[in-house]
Amino acid sequence: MKEKKPLVPKKYLLSFILITSLFALWGFANDVTNPMVAAFQTVMELSAAKASLIQFAFYGGYATMAVPAALFIRKYSYKSGVLLGLGLYAVGAFLVIPASSYQSFAFFCTSLYILTFGLAFLETTANPYILSLGDKETSTRRLNMAQAFNPVGSLSGMAVASFLVLPNLISDRRNDAGEIIYHTLAESEKATILTHDLAVIRDPYVAIGLVVLCVFVIIALAKMPRVREDEKIAAGEEHSVKQTLSNLWNNTIYREGVFSQMCYVGAQIMVWTFIIQYAERLGLDKATAQVYNIVAMSLNLGGRFLGTFIMRYVSSRQLLTYFGIGALICTTGTIFIDGMCGLYSLVLISLFMSIMFPSIYGIALENVDVQDTKLGAAFLVMAIVGGALMPPLQGMLIDQQVLLGMPAVNVSFVLPLACFAVVTVYGYRTLKRA
Repeated sequence: MKEKKPLVPKKYLLSFILITSLFALWGFANDVTNPMVAAFQTVMELSAAKASLIQFAFYGGYATMAVPAALFIRKYSYKSGVLLGLGLYAVGAFLVIPASSYQSFAFFCTSLYILTFGLAFLETTANPYILSLGDKETSTRRLNMAQAFNPVGSLSGMAVASFLVLPNLISDRRNDAGEIIYHTLAESEKATILTHDLAVIRDPYVAIGLVVLCVFVIIALAKMPRVREDEKIAAGEEHSVKQTLSNLWNNTIYREGVFSQMCYVGAQIMVWTFIIQYAERLGLDKATAQVYNIVAMSLNLGGRFLGTFIMRYVSSRQLLTYFGIGALICTTGTIFIDGMCGLYSLVLISLFMSIMFPSIYGIALENVDVQDTKLGAAFLVMAIVGGALMPPLQGMLIDQQVLLGMPAVNVSFVLPLACFAVVTVYGYRTLKRA
């Protein structure tokens, strides 16, 4: 009988725990930021399309810095990449302080852009490092387990947004008819509210910046074991960048995986960003709407652990296909079912999204040469740019109010629907090639 290999060997356990904590840190940043789109839209009196530039800046940082991060890690080490990533994360978080003082939307976007330079370093480093901490047969399961802690950070970010930020935004106060009154106030009253609300938005970023500095010190003092890639490099067997790029381009599963990852992240950010606008159309305020975001993230967290367990019996390629079909069904319900049932369908999408990012990531890198993993990981992280490109497009659709005789916010979910179709086809195609 074939001996079962451990998910994480004992010699790697401490490193696994420390690196897994990073997944929670960038989860917090992602999901404390998503609700801020709606907050900025109200307090700075922006259109949905312009407010969603927050997401363009946030996820654009990944596209800018993922490849430089990989080249940095190739030259130095995984640990150096982690430390630089944490440093940039903290700098971006603390830049929210002057952004709030100057009351500049562009400054807020810039600070989040720099913050995600750090997240690009962390994701480019942490994902392939987790894959390397054990046997290749268990690598995708191991990454799903580590990624399961990403929603823990996300839930924390959502909880902070729901209970500390959104309820304390004076700009979101409504009259008896449920209409926001901020736009009807005198300019002097608006100025006072603007100062107050931007300070409320600022504080979570300052707090997480302090936490990141603490993690920086802990990891700086910890010893990280050498893994397969480092051993190859130490032996002088590293591929040139040109050879690596050629290898990656000629790997069909990897190449299609990068595109699928871009579509998936775009869908994920659209689903989580515009739950609030979807719920507001049904008469819910931002704080109440954000509770549905928390439920969605809880389903996502449960789905990660459930998916990791199921992968003991079903391949990651099969599970990705099945979950893709589930996401398609729920997104169709979000578009065509009006009222609270449509909102429930929107929330349920998160259950089926749960295993998509780590599964696409693991499948795409499964047959990539170990010497090409760092740069291969960078393009998969760079694919997070889907989260920058898609939300402004959806925001433009939502600004139309009505499309095809239906509420525009409902119709706008055709964009995530198309993205989930790409992910489902990718799962099916890789399954056929297995």
